[in-house]
Amino acid sequence: MNITKYLKTLIILTAGWLTLLPAELLACPFCNAVSQTLRQEMAAMDSVVIAISTQDASERDAETGKLMMKVVQVLKGGDLVQVGDELEAIYYGDVTKGRRIMLSGVDPPQLQWSCLPVTERAETYIGKMNALEDDDLVRLKFYYQFLQDEESMLARDAYDEFAIAPYDAVKKLAPEMDHDQLVKWISDPEMPTDRKRLYLTLLGVCGGKDDLSMLEKMLRSTSKSARGGLDAMIACYLTLGGESGLGLINELFLANKQASYADTYQAIMAIRFHGTEGDVIPRSALVESLHHVLDRKDLADLVIPDLARWNDWSQINRLVNLFETADPENNWVRVPVVNYLRACPLDSAKEALKKIEKIDPESVRRANTFFSIPVPARDKGTSSSS
Repeated sequence: MNITKYLKTLIILTAGWLTLLPAELLACPFCNAVSQTLRQEMAAMDSVVIAISTQDASERDAETGKLMMKVVQVLKGGDLVQVGDELEAIYYGDVTKGRRIMLSGVDPPQLQWSCLPVTERAETYIGKMNALEDDDLVRLKFYYQFLQDEESMLARDAYDEFAIAPYDAVKKLAPEMDHDQLVKWISDPEMPTDRKRLYLTLLGVCGGKDDLSMLEKMLRSTSKSARGGLDAMIACYLTLGGESGLGLINELFLANKQASYADTYQAIMAIRFHGTEGDVIPRSALVESLHHVLDRKDLADLVIPDLARWNDWSQINRLVNLFETADPENNWVRVPVVNYLRACPLDSAKEALKKIEKIDPESVRRANTFFSIPVPARDKGTSSSS
């Protein structure tokens, strides 16, 4: 298998896997955490303390890098370490006496410490964060105020917390969001794409019809900076515009054969989000938009699993034709077609399977060997049944 076919197969498998995720497990749908959050790191530790260095760089052990520190605050593991205890930790960074450092220890009784220098603001942040109750909404209210903090560590940690937060919790935060500030951040051409994706997701939660003209302008733009985070932008536009917004997305990305592979793929991801977590557009309308993609042999395979998951059995003949006309450049479409027909409860699908097996028995064998029969998604009250 060449690299192109390998990547296509990986995308197909990923697409199918994503549709299997229950909504309660999905976090911010278009965000990727950069690293573990401070809260997650602390949860994995046996002890976490704030300590001050009692040595400067010239006094530490030059060979081992060990630096003497004194505990001034215990955040976790009070049974293992006390305020006033003196500890040794390996730290090679610049340090002066009195420098405050968060130490995270594992493997008691001889704890092994890792070091994170902290500013006064960061120390206050960590203390407040550590005192938060175990509630997603409460945490998001706290982290929201640090999303664009001047201290990069705090801004990154706040972003990562939103990236892993349940989408339902993000939606409940809507009354606390500053709509105008979000628009300002989204409109900033220097805003990193990952941040823009998050802010578009938040705008979809707290915005309204008045935001549609701004979003349409961005969607129609040819500027790379304006179109950053396209999947989240499309999802936001559809969240605010509802079913009537599909016309623009079809025109620009799904029915437009001149649209780039990357742009159309991001539109598919936005449609998939609305079919799994969104509650503003019926699946019957979403699958009609995905039908346009079946006309593009380089992309058709990406949407077939969604049609099966969303009980759209109206495309049997069309998919059989795709199977029959597949060539070496797009023969990966055959296994998704087989899986669609395997999942379909109609007699016509069973007949179609017999027909295509005569054409390519190997593809049918691979589908049966390596894939379970797709299970239709739970009806969210708006699904299609053709």
